[in-house]
Amino acid sequence: MIIHNPEGILALSKREIMRFLSVATQTIFPPLISSTLFICIFGLAIGRRIDFGDINITYLSFIIPGLMAMHLISSAYENVSASLFIARWHNHVQELLLSPLSYFEMVLGLLAGGVARGLIVTCGVYGIASLFNPMSIAHPLVLLYFIVVIAVFFSCVGMIAALWAEDFNMLTLWNTYFILPLVFLGGVFHPIRILPKAFQVFSKFNPLFYLVSGVRYGLAGWSEASVALSAAVGGGLALGFFFFTVYLFRIGYKLRT
Repeated sequence: MIIHNPEGILALSKREIMRFLSVATQTIFPPLISSTLFICIFGLAIGRRIDFGDINITYLSFIIPGLMAMHLISSAYENVSASLFIARWHNHVQELLLSPLSYFEMVLGLLAGGVARGLIVTCGVYGIASLFNPMSIAHPLVLLYFIVVIAVFFSCVGMIAALWAEDFNMLTLWNTYFILPLVFLGGVFHPIRILPKAFQVFSKFNPLFYLVSGVRYGLAGWSEASVALSAAVGGGLALGFFFFTVYLFRIGYKLRT
């Protein structure tokens, strides 16, 4: 696929970025506040009593990458799902469909907002965490790779959810019943090896376990899962869902009436 209208993509990207920046009190600051509370309660209060044994990492250093991944996922998903669903709800998505952008370029432009918000929130969480537990980034390029593929993957999930949903209740179903349970069972707050055997098996089939592990390896230099496998899972999900989203736009799934 070739980009023929980079100016149009930049204009759409700018619109999406300015949209969430204009309501930063709802989009940027809440995850920073909740991260501070998680770090204070789990990392500083409870974490001092947790001993991983042979794992050479403190509990606070363990959960910081998990918090970064968790808020990255929610920020990327919520940004694109809300933007596209509201455009459908108010019927001004037709303006986008009539623009001189290909479907590939439309998805790229919408994607930029989710990725940008995810990057800002992730950097903010890292900055807040550094005040409590200064951490150098063990593998910067690995960390950047996982941040980008997670943001792309969940931005695409958000677009698919926004196309599928018929009302706001349906839009929240994905986050409540699928994304959040998978995130919490993906090793954000605990190593999966301390779970009962049944949950350990489930976690190994949970793709979010590999994404969280990848972020943890990039930041802290430690991971429960193979880094190569995690990278393959993340890249495969990001590419697969991106092209599936482009396909949904091309066939006009719930976009044309």
